[in-house]
Parts: sequence; structure tokens; C-alpha cells
Amino acid sequence: MTRNDQPADKVVSRPPQPTTLQKLWKEILEPIVFAVVITQFIATLVGVDGNSMMPNLRNRERVFVPKYETWLHKAGVGNFKRGDILIFKPPREAAAQIGNLNKSAFGLWNYRPFLIKRLIGLPGDRISISGGEVTVNGQKLDSSWTTDYWRQQGCWDNQSDLANNAASGRIGVVQQAQEITVPAGHYFVMGDNRTMNGSEDSRMFGPVPLRDIAGRAAAVVWPIMRKTTAKYDCAAETVAELSGNNELNWRVLSRPEGFSELTK
Repeated sequence: MTRNDQPADKVVSRPPQPTTLQKLWKEILEPIVFAVVITQFIATLVGVDGNSMMPNLRNRERVFVPKYETWLHKAGVGNFKRGDILIFKPPREAAAQIGNLNKSAFGLWNYRPFLIKRLIGLPGDRISISGGEVTVNGQKLDSSWTTDYWRQQGCWDNQSDLANNAASGRIGVVQQAQEITVPAGHYFVMGDNRTMNGSEDSRMFGPVPLRDIAGRAAAVVWPIMRKTTAKYDCAAETVAELSGNNELNWRVLSRPEGFSELTK
């Protein structure tokens, strides 16, 4: 090439422009699909609505739920354990008869809201309740992790039908019985709130099938801080006052010691 020769023009290759469908996937659909996969199969956060798990969980706290555990359990790998805190949907028959267990989405359709309660009985367990005390397979469960608080507040329930029956028969979904045996593939759950109207649970609607369980609450992640003391108004059935020092609220939700003392 002589000094007067000019180099040929360079051709710049540009990547092909994404199609409208590709843009739709990348910008809108892909994040949604990713979020659904994560929250349905890996882990998610669930908000506590109400006081049925007082004093251990307070209204509006948020808990971490490892969803993969539930899918493994449904596939036959491992099992939930007594003392776990479970997130689940109430049985359909009960939801149809209890107003606040049958929600409406803008008047377009009805749905069963998720509940959060503590696992008391496994498949095959014999559960009996008398005078507010729970017995599992003939062994009294030490429930002091929650009953001590309710005694202190002055509203521990040991008189109502819920406090004296594993199946209260209150709404006609289950027949009244002081003792029941948990069916195969089902779990008996109760709220930690042991006041007269503190919790709608298996005493009212029976054991919960595994298919309706969404996961186990493993830890509290929000709020970061909380007051140490919660005073409960028994008449109004609500928390009347939060007081004391602020304490770190990030905590693992371990099983109460009383459950480890059950030998069967």
C-alpha cells in the first residue's frame, strides 16, 4: 500500500435491537417470574396480623419463612416438629362459616387468608385439653412459655369450651370432644394467645392438612427494635400499652422447651 492509499472504511457491527416481546420479558415479566419463584419456592416474608400469637409474636411483626422446607416436607423429606410456628390456610369448610376467615378481594372473589399458629400435634398424636392445659399422648405439655404471661395479665382462659376441649364444636365444623387423634397428613395448631377469644385454631376448625401449610416461621425480621413489655387489655382484647426499654427484635423463633420434654 502506497503512502497515498487510504485504508478501507471499517464496518461497525451493532447488536440487533431487542424485539417488543424481548423488551416485555426483560423489563416486566422476568422480574415478576423471578420474584414468584423466590417467594413460592425459596423464601419469603410474612406479616403477623392480629394478637393470636401474643406474647411471642406481636401484631405487624414480619417473619422469615424458608419455603423450600415445606416443599421438601410435601415431597416426603423431613417433617415439621411440635413447637414450630406455621403459616397456613384454614380448612375450606371452616372458612365458609367464620367471617374473618373468608375474605373478599374487591368484591370480585373470596379467598382464605393465611393464619399463623403454633404446631401442637403431629399426625397420630392424641391431643386433649382441660382447664386450659394441653396434653399430648397422655403427657402434659409445659405451656409456661405463654400461660405465665396470660396469668400475669389476669385473663388466662381455663373455663370456656375452647379451654376444655380439643374440638370445641363452637361453629359446627367439628364435633365437641375433649380429646382427638390427629389424622394422617394433618397437624393440630393453636395460637399462643390463651384468652377466651384469643385465637381461632384447630380447636374450632380441626387439624390442618399438609397441603394447606405454606411454611414455618423461622425468625422475626421486622421491626428491628421493640419495647420489652406489652400490657394486654383483657376486656378490649387488644394490647393496651407498650413500655420498657427498646430491645433488638431480630430473633430466631426456636421451639419452646416444653416440647422437647414430650417423649412420644
